Amino acid sequence: MSQSSKSTKSPAPASGTAAPPPPVPTSADVARLAGVSRATVSYVLNNAEAVRISEPTRRKVREAAEELGYVPHAAARSLRAGHTRIVLLPTSHVPIGPLYGSFLNELERALRRLGYTVVQYGSLGLTGDEAARAWAELRPVAVISLGQITLSAQHVATLKRAGARAVITMGPVGVPGAHALVMNQEEVGVRAAAHLVERGRRRIGVVVPEEEGLELFSAPRLAGARSVPGAEVEALPLAYSEESAAALAARWRGLGLDAAFAYNDEYAMLLMRALQDEGLRVPEDVAVIGADDLLLGRLLRPRLSTVQIELPTGDHLASLVDHAVREPSQVTERHDLMAATAIGREST
Repeated sequence: MSQSSKSTKSPAPASGTAAPPPPVPTSADVARLAGVSRATVSYVLNNAEAVRISEPTRRKVREAAEELGYVPHAAARSLRAGHTRIVLLPTSHVPIGPLYGSFLNELERALRRLGYTVVQYGSLGLTGDEAARAWAELRPVAVISLGQITLSAQHVATLKRAGARAVITMGPVGVPGAHALVMNQEEVGVRAAAHLVERGRRRIGVVVPEEEGLELFSAPRLAGARSVPGAEVEALPLAYSEESAAALAARWRGLGLDAAFAYNDEYAMLLMRALQDEGLRVPEDVAVIGADDLLLGRLLRPRLSTVQIELPTGDHLASLVDHAVREPSQVTERHDLMAATAIGREST
């Protein structure tokens, strides 16, 4: 047999060796299976709005991609677009509570609907310099910082040099070079203390969580309560535990206070139960108000008074992020994110 007529078939893998992995499907494979061009595949899978493609064609492309197990290559797509679609959201270092947790979940869903990939980044223990460099390595198109890490103008510049079209900070103050989503936490304290003063309660104990990191919210709420005319405010540190609440309740009579404004509804419920266990009546002996308007507070007896905090929808905030990405500008904007209203119930 001549050399040219010998079989070119690859030898079978030796016994006990793993078979080679199947080839990674490409957009060309999807195009062949769907009977369309590669450009059409790209338009459909990247949700391009500028190109009009019929729904039956879109369906064929998606079904072909699903059958082949094809997933667009994020890095290649980023090279073509000139930027990623990653929105980096550093995870919170502290328990943020159900209200803010629901708000952030809604924001993530809204960003995904706009075609962004939301990456939560664990930044616990990082300084501002370390965090900015670590976030920049992922080349996010936008960063939304919740405020647990203090950013500076230099950190914002580092992120923008790495391709971030927008840096957005959430918190009580803004950062030079970043868009500011300002939450006026002082207003929460003002509304709570004013509600108590209106009911003749002037000696107010303001519960300040001992948990590290919550001072970002608790300090301005305490300052807001202290600014209310007629309010005599005493700060009361409290850990989120039954033991800490019981210790505070045991010395309550000696404090000479007739009302409590707790950092949020969870701390308010914890304190109210401890006060009742100590034989103090709510609201006759101690009026109690919290914040966040959680459903559980309405199920207590007496029903818990609270400060209702109105946050924007996730869709609204996602649209602000999208606008900042699509039209990057050196001019930064400030958006006030919340309104606060006291809701009086049986506990006051």
